[in-house]
Amino acid sequence: MRQSCHSRSGASGATVVSMNADQIQGLIGLLVAWGLLVLMILPPAIGAVREWHIDRRIRRAQQEHAGQESRTAHTPPWRGQKSSSRATAPSTATWYADTRRSKKLVSS
Repeated sequence: MRQSCHSRSGASGATVVSMNADQIQGLIGLLVAWGLLVLMILPPAIGAVREWHIDRRIRRAQQEHAGQESRTAHTPPWRGQKSSSRATAPSTATWYADTRRSKKLVSS
């Protein structure tokens, strides 16, 4: 007695579905196709999400920068400037004057 949808009732009353070789190959082919589709779509999707996050960060930073510029626009320019903490090289004139002074001290 063969049933039309290839299902049998087991001893416990649960329905057991059996598949023949062609159906198993079809299922494997379907799973492989879905797997390849996911592998092809996943990297660009991850890249798009990453780009979206970077764009949000850039927009937020630009908004913060624009907010800081509007706050500092009301202060005089000399208040916003700070001297450099890095030492600068002396000009040639300063070096020449210092050298002449040290020679005078030695010779006198």
